[in-house]
Formats: sequence, C-alpha cells, structure tokens
Amino acid sequence: MSAKEKAKAKAEQIAGKAMRKSGHSRGKETTAAKGVALGVRGKAREAKEKGKDLFKR
Repeated sequence: MSAKEKAKAKAEQIAGKAMRKSGHSRGKETTAAKGVALGVRGKAREAKEKGKDLFKR
C-alpha cells in the first residue's frame, strides 16, 4: 500500500470518528451519520489497498 493512500485512509477514519462523536454530543444525527459514512469510506479504502498489495506479491 502506498504511503499516500494509507495516510488518506487513516485521515478519513479519524475525521469520521471525530464527526461522529461531535454529532452525537451535539444531538445532530445527520452530522453523526456523515461521520459514520466517512469512517466506513476510510476503512473501505484501506481494505482496497491491502487487497491490491496481496496481488502484487
């Protein structure tokens, strides 16, 4: 996995977690849902890159 893509995936996961917690604490469920979606997108990106690494070997 390239370092750039790995960093992007982790950044999305961290940003999603922060948005989710912020939304829950403020009572804004739409913001919390967007945070969950961003976190899932980061996890999916990480899984995709790991899968690509398996085929490169």
